[in-house]
Amino acid sequence: MSSSPQLLRLMQLASPALPVGGFAYSQGMEWAVENGLDNESLIADWVSGLMETTLAGLDVPILKRLHEAWNEGNHEAVEKWSAFLYASRETCELRLEELQTAGALAKLLNDLEITDAVKWIRHPRRTYCNMLALAGSRWNIDIAELCSAYLWSWMENRVAAAIKSVPLGQTAGQRILSSAVETIPVCVRSGLELEDSEIGGTSFGQVMASALHESQRTRLFRS
Repeated sequence: MSSSPQLLRLMQLASPALPVGGFAYSQGMEWAVENGLDNESLIADWVSGLMETTLAGLDVPILKRLHEAWNEGNHEAVEKWSAFLYASRETCELRLEELQTAGALAKLLNDLEITDAVKWIRHPRRTYCNMLALAGSRWNIDIAELCSAYLWSWMENRVAAAIKSVPLGQTAGQRILSSAVETIPVCVRSGLELEDSEIGGTSFGQVMASALHESQRTRLFRS
């Protein structure tokens, strides 16, 4: 990325300070921790597995298509791919997380004078990737860089959840993040190369953990 403003905007979108509430969600990890996912090695396998089986095959290629649709002003494609991603969130908690974080980012972008975001503040099929794609399009951020930032931010939130719920030490968390430096570029490349018919991905273990977390008696996280 050659332009300093784009780099700084990318850092803004990936920052934990972005007020979208991502820190409040564990995406099923909290239930998994209570049921045996309780050390650095298991956490590393959990998050890297999710990135490789779900984010690389689903989130990354859809983020690319949403970015292209916003660039082209193709609102039908924006609606299509946002709805596709929303429908791919397999539990009530995962869908509620999508709605909350996407709505928060839509409101923020509208406040930052990206007015295309306003209709998505309460859109019934709003997704975080859609609003991220809109920001990336309007701020001229390269799609590969945008996908890398998205995966890094996702990884940071998962590691932060592990640090709180295992509890996992800060140094162990940094070791997991360091491994992501190798994993993320591979996931981005593979995801960006997928054809429409190849898009999809799920992790049965995470889906079950997320569903069971809805009735977990004591919890720190909303999902």
